Amino acid sequence: MTPGLLISAPASGTGKTTVALGLMAAFRAMGLAVQPFKSGPDYIDPAFHAAACGRASVNLDTWAMGRDRITAQAGTGADLILTEGSMGLFDGVATQGEVGTGASAELAALMGWPVVLVLDVSGQAQTAAAVAQGLARFSPGVTIAGVILNKVGSPRHERLVRAGMEAAGLRVFGALPRKADISLPERHLGLVQAGELPRLDRILAEAAAFVTAHCDLAGLRAAARSAQHGPPAAYSRLPAPAERIALARDAAFSFIYPHLLNEWRAQGATILPFSPLADEGPDPSAGVCWLPGGYPELHAPRLAGCHGFRDAMIRFAQTRAVHGECGGYMVLGQGLVAADGTRHAMLGLLGLETSFAKRRMHLGYRLAHLATEMPGAVAKAALRGHEFHYASITAQPDAPLADVVDAQGETVAETGSWRRHGASGRVSGTFFHLIGPASAGSAA
Repeated sequence: MTPGLLISAPASGTGKTTVALGLMAAFRAMGLAVQPFKSGPDYIDPAFHAAACGRASVNLDTWAMGRDRITAQAGTGADLILTEGSMGLFDGVATQGEVGTGASAELAALMGWPVVLVLDVSGQAQTAAAVAQGLARFSPGVTIAGVILNKVGSPRHERLVRAGMEAAGLRVFGALPRKADISLPERHLGLVQAGELPRLDRILAEAAAFVTAHCDLAGLRAAARSAQHGPPAAYSRLPAPAERIALARDAAFSFIYPHLLNEWRAQGATILPFSPLADEGPDPSAGVCWLPGGYPELHAPRLAGCHGFRDAMIRFAQTRAVHGECGGYMVLGQGLVAADGTRHAMLGLLGLETSFAKRRMHLGYRLAHLATEMPGAVAKAALRGHEFHYASITAQPDAPLADVVDAQGETVAETGSWRRHGASGRVSGTFFHLIGPASAGSAA
């Protein structure tokens, strides 16, 4: 197995993503083939990983994915695996899913990846070692390889923190002084998508140079490990929704989990991308059309004016299946109200009306039991996914697509919806992004 490390932290906001990207870019600059992964359902960080490594980053999720599915995804053939954790190292939901609660520590233990902790040591000195030592002792199944100190204020500050780490028996792989100009800008759904950041190449180069100057890259590579899992076992996956799949792909429809596309292709499906923002419609030879999530609210006026896209979608939906996720689901509806209160007409293939005028965060894992079929899944199938958006539903007159609960088993009002079109067309959509099937008898 390819040796790997998991980059984690005690909490969000420590600089973990910037450090992880710097390490990825630095090792790539050394000539290594670096395979990135992201722990959990985040769909923005992997775009940055791909830019840093030149390889697609795949989400690995212990709540939503079974053990065999995770280990099969991680068979890479690269020189080094670098996985970015989410939130704090042991943070997850309260109720176990397929393997665990979604905590990064569970993934590290499953895959045998030692953990490198990124510690924001601003405002503390030897106390940082107590925090790191507590994390190192919290679970015997998790190995802490060492730490990278971030936001070090001065040489004296570094000496004090290092003294604490030495007393605690923890290796320091690097000490990064405060440097604000390589941090990634933020936006309403978190980090700006990688494809929208003209400065990204420069930022990655600066981050690589920064960690190279201040971190022990040879020591980090030598610390990488992986468990031996043997040949990948067969695992449950959803059938590809068609042999030829029309997939919306542009700045408004930028997100679908890469492992789904990989699994569809592995089943022999052909992906046919098209750009709604370029007023393109789905390929007429496709058997199904899939509108992924993204930021349609930022492009709503332009989408409303793409009449070629609208007409092609209406024709397609008369004879074949169409499915939308989150942003794609909103575009399938009647209208979308932007944050300034302006309503923009959408495709009208569903009765859904959504609004960003009154923002409300919808965030978390989802377990759905389908009330009817959807592309790639039969009625009564159990699906796992994740929801993250700020839109509110103001009308949803169509039949619900599924019974949906969160990770604690609490009912979620966003059921998705569906409607028949023509003699054989079906249009459906959900607010959650599909990750994969749930195991038999699965409960949140």
